[in-house]
Amino acid sequence: MSKLGTLGARLHHGEVGYDFVKNRKIWYGISILITITAIVGLAVRGLHMGIEFQGGAVFTTPKNMSASVAQAETWAEDASGHDAIVQKLGDGSLRIQISGTDTQQSDQIKEDLSQKLDVPAEKINADLVGPSWGDQIANKAWQGLGIFMVLVVIYLAIAFEWRMALAAFVALVHDITITVGIYALVGFEVTPGTVIGLLTILGYSLYDTVVVFDSLKEQTKDITKQTRWTYAEIANRSINSTLVRSINTTVVALLPVAGLLFIGGGVLGAGMLNDISLSLFVGLAAGAYSSIFIATPLVADLKEAEPQMKSLKKRVLAKRAQASAKGEEAPAAADEAPYAEDGTDDAAAAVVGPRNQPTSRGRGRGRPSGKRR
Repeated sequence: MSKLGTLGARLHHGEVGYDFVKNRKIWYGISILITITAIVGLAVRGLHMGIEFQGGAVFTTPKNMSASVAQAETWAEDASGHDAIVQKLGDGSLRIQISGTDTQQSDQIKEDLSQKLDVPAEKINADLVGPSWGDQIANKAWQGLGIFMVLVVIYLAIAFEWRMALAAFVALVHDITITVGIYALVGFEVTPGTVIGLLTILGYSLYDTVVVFDSLKEQTKDITKQTRWTYAEIANRSINSTLVRSINTTVVALLPVAGLLFIGGGVLGAGMLNDISLSLFVGLAAGAYSSIFIATPLVADLKEAEPQMKSLKKRVLAKRAQASAKGEEAPAAADEAPYAEDGTDDAAAAVVGPRNQPTSRGRGRGRPSGKRR
């Protein structure tokens, strides 16, 4: 077995682990700092909306143009007075995108470009995009996002409980805010591909969170019938038991997206890939982070505010203090297995195994041993 596989098995069986829940204030602070930075970037720089959202003109030149992208961009900006985005397509033609132009302006820009590029005007194809179409796309995207959020909260509240639904909702808002903020800071153009990427990462982030929640739900069944572990400690075990799985799925998902962003968009210059690849890359990373460091610790905070969980925590701490006073080894959450479903303290792990397999202390309890005295 590989080292990563061995580590995953040890994490799953509780032999090793990191206390994510105990250090939740650190993760909350990091997330708040990143979120504030994203909001400030969004407020100061704003989003660079694509032509699909604000209208404009797209000019396509004939094949095998000798002019460079930088030259065409300068000529287009001089002719229009607006920022221009120029892309060189695979057949050597240029795609010149200029926002905020109308029909009369586009005709004049087309004439100027034909002179600069030394190409007949009739061979330059011009397409106009109205801003109303972009408004419809934006409205539909917001509607889809709102419906998605409502359905997610309802489903999680039914399948798990409202606290997990609330934590997942906070994690999703966290992921969207960070992704949009980074878009504003980087200055990439927002296109329909960006919207598609945002909606895609929501599903991925939710999947990662539900995996941890499902493990947590199983391990906290009949939790009040035992006095060894608090809710927060079992929540931490749930994170550790699914940690390697989360890392593997995140890395596998990020590799092709990174290829689109850094190789396709950066090295090869396929700028059309940047809009969707950046949203996917940032969103996938933020989603994996929030499912581990935000959603589950937040559930633990919400649950431990309940009277039953407060009482359980007092009983657990009291039992450990009593064992320590007697000089016995107090049961530690990181070293012990979760209780069995019948609530007994001596049972083996139901979901996550112990560091050392439990001895059969209860064997023969209440029954004759079979030996004659």
